[in-house]
Amino acid sequence: MTPGRDSGNQLRIVIIGNGIAGITAARQIRKMSDHAITVISSESKYFFSRTALMYVYMGHMRQKDIEPYEPWFWDKNKINLIHDHVVQILFDKKRLILASGQEVSYDKLIIACGSDSNTLNIPGIDASGVNALYSLQDLQSINSMSPNIKRAVIIGGGLIGIELAEMFCSRKIPVTFLIRESAFWNIVLPKEEAEMINHHIREHHIDLKLNSELIEIKKNMEGHVNGVITIDGEEIACDFAGLTIGVHPNIDWLKDSPLEINEGILVDTYLRTNLDDVYAIGDCAELRQPSPGRKPIEAIWYTGRMMGEAVGSSICGKLSAYQPGIFYNSAKFFDIEYQVYGDIQTQLPPNQKTVFWQSQDQKKSIRINYATDGNVLGFNLMGVRFRQEVCEKWITQKYSIEEVLQSLELAEFDPEFSEHYSSSVREQYQLLTGQTIHSKMIHTYNQVHQFLNSPKTLAS
Repeated sequence: MTPGRDSGNQLRIVIIGNGIAGITAARQIRKMSDHAITVISSESKYFFSRTALMYVYMGHMRQKDIEPYEPWFWDKNKINLIHDHVVQILFDKKRLILASGQEVSYDKLIIACGSDSNTLNIPGIDASGVNALYSLQDLQSINSMSPNIKRAVIIGGGLIGIELAEMFCSRKIPVTFLIRESAFWNIVLPKEEAEMINHHIREHHIDLKLNSELIEIKKNMEGHVNGVITIDGEEIACDFAGLTIGVHPNIDWLKDSPLEINEGILVDTYLRTNLDDVYAIGDCAELRQPSPGRKPIEAIWYTGRMMGEAVGSSICGKLSAYQPGIFYNSAKFFDIEYQVYGDIQTQLPPNQKTVFWQSQDQKKSIRINYATDGNVLGFNLMGVRFRQEVCEKWITQKYSIEEVLQSLELAEFDPEFSEHYSSSVREQYQLLTGQTIHSKMIHTYNQVHQFLNSPKTLAS
C-alpha cells in the first residue's frame, strides 16, 4: 500500500458519466486508494474535452487530440471503462442495469451524468436537420449534414450558439442568428459588453436578428427542415436549425427514483444525496445551500473538476466540502476572449460602482466593479487577459479600487510586447471621479510572485 493511500477494505466505486466531473473523481480516488473504479458512459468510451468539440469540426484538431489521456492510461491506472447506457438504478440493491443487459454492483455510486440540451415545443421541432450542439453525437450529426447546408439558422444567444456560428463560418456556410433578447447574452453580460459582441458577430458576416423568436420550423416532403418562421412572421429558408437555447441537468431518467430531485439532484456541501452511499457531481447536481454569490447549479468545467476532487477525497476517508470560491468563467466570441472574476451583474446594483474602459475599435474592454465603500468586487474582461490569482486576491482580501488601480499591472497576462491598458483604465477612473491614480508598479514576474505570497499591503 502506498503511503497516504486509503488502507481500508476495497470498495466497488461506480461512476456514471465520463465528463470532467466523473473522471476527476476517478483520478482522485485512484491517487488516494486502491478501490475498484468503474466508469460508465454511453456517449464515448474515452473522456474528451467537451469545450474543444468545435475545433474538431473546424479541422484544428482530431477527436483523439481532444482526449487528454492515451488509451493505455485507463488500464495502467486500473480504471475500468464500460461503454454502455445505464437504464435503471436499483438503489435498494446497489445495482445498475445497463442497456446491454449487464448488471453492475456498487458500494459507492457517483452520478455525474451531465446536462441535456433544451428544446422547444413548436411545430416542426421533430424535423431532421434540427440539432443541438452538446454531445459527441451532436457533433457527428452536424458534420455529416454540413456538405448539404446552404444556410443555417441558429436559435439562442449563448456560448454554444456563438460556437456553432463560428463553426459554420469556418466552412463558409451562411448563418442567420436568432436571439430573443435585445443584445447577445445580455442575461450575463453588461450592456456595453453585450453590444460589443453584437458588433463583432456582424463583423463576421453573421445575419444577427435581435428581439427575434422562433415559432415554427418548416419541413419538406422528406421531413427535413427547409425554413423557419419567426414571431414577427418572417420566413427564413434554411437547411439546418441549430437549437442552442441552453442546457438542463440530465435527470429525467431519475425522476421516478427515490433520489430527491428539484431542477437537479439535490446534494449537501459534501455532494451527498439523500440516499446512503450515493453522490452527485457536475452539471446534474444541485446544491441545497450554495455558497454566497453562487448558483445551486453551475454547468461550468472547473466546478465539475472541483466537485470531482472533493467527492473523491471524501470517499477515500478525507471528508472534503465543495468550496468553489470566487466565481470565474472564460469563453471566446470568435477572436475576442472573455474572462470574468467575482461579482459582475448585467445591471449595476445600487450598492456598487463601476469603472469601464473600451478600446476605440470595440475589440477590448476592462470593467472593474467595486462597492460604495471602495472594495473591489469583480472584473469583466474582453480581449484582455488578467491573472486569475491576482484578481482573486484583490477580491478576497478586499483591496480598494485605488489600491487595485495603483497596481493593475500585476494582473496583466497578455504575451510579451502586447499593448497594455492599465494606464487607460486609470485615466477612465479619473474622468469618472476626478481622482488621479498613479501606478506604483514596474511589472515583473518577481513582483507578481511577491504579491501573491505576501499579506495584504498597499503596492509600493
